[in-house]
Amino acid sequence: MTKVLIKIFVVISALALPLSSFGAEAGKLRYAATIYFDSKGVGLRLPEGVACGEGPSFVVADTGNGRLLRYSFQDGVPKGGDELKIDQISYPLRLQLSSKGEIFALDGKQRRIVRLNPEGAFMGYIDPVGMPPAAASFVPRSFKLDSTDNIYILDIFSERVLVLDPTGKYVRQVDFPEKYGFFSDLAVDSKGTIFLVDSVDAVVYAAPKDAKGFSLLSQKLDEYVNFPSSITVDGRGTIYLADQNGSGVVVLGTDGSFLGRSLVFGWKDGLLRYPSQLCTNEKGEFFVADRQNNRVQIFTVIK
Repeated sequence: MTKVLIKIFVVISALALPLSSFGAEAGKLRYAATIYFDSKGVGLRLPEGVACGEGPSFVVADTGNGRLLRYSFQDGVPKGGDELKIDQISYPLRLQLSSKGEIFALDGKQRRIVRLNPEGAFMGYIDPVGMPPAAASFVPRSFKLDSTDNIYILDIFSERVLVLDPTGKYVRQVDFPEKYGFFSDLAVDSKGTIFLVDSVDAVVYAAPKDAKGFSLLSQKLDEYVNFPSSITVDGRGTIYLADQNGSGVVVLGTDGSFLGRSLVFGWKDGLLRYPSQLCTNEKGEFFVADRQNNRVQIFTVIK
């Protein structure tokens, strides 16, 4: 437990200046739209999470206001912003949408994952069933769903990724590598490969489907990224990292090679200030929870 507390302190204490922008050969982002308000004109406050799926709908974790908001994005225009009234969520951090449109949210105060139906009604908590007794304790830092709705939980307490089936039943675990800095987020691609982003050491690890452990995928990326805190993978296997302190997005190939860097620090539309969660859909639309600018921005990916 002491080791975990020390690493959390390192993450909270990490401060750095934004990096300059590098040209990107692939995965460059083109600005499309910005969301500042809900449907009633109330402004977003420190949004930490955003989740998108196959349809036009996406959900925003309006963290500072302790709520979830639902929007749609069609023909280049965002609409909606209706609040989902959920008593069980007070500090949403990370979000995911299932293949059925269900909403999953990690509540930062409870440290529990909440499951909602597509209309936003509470369905229950994700409490793993059938966990080995000696490994029952866990603290989720983040989580992701794969294409068949299996649940992957980044457990910073027991230093592993928990894999659950769509009902929450324990399937397996993948232990963290022996030496690492601090894992802030994870992603899963269409092949079932799990990726971990190490924010302190600025590297990405990977574990192929059914692997028992993680191996280093990328070289050190500190030349291109300052403090990567979020990771997502598109349908082609391209990896995107949100550079929290560097206020940009770094693009990696399927082999972990650096492909480019998009966006820079700023307040104007198309610029970022301490971004949080990323998501992308099959249309090549790219959503960023632009936390310190109190907004969510939408981009299109240029291949």
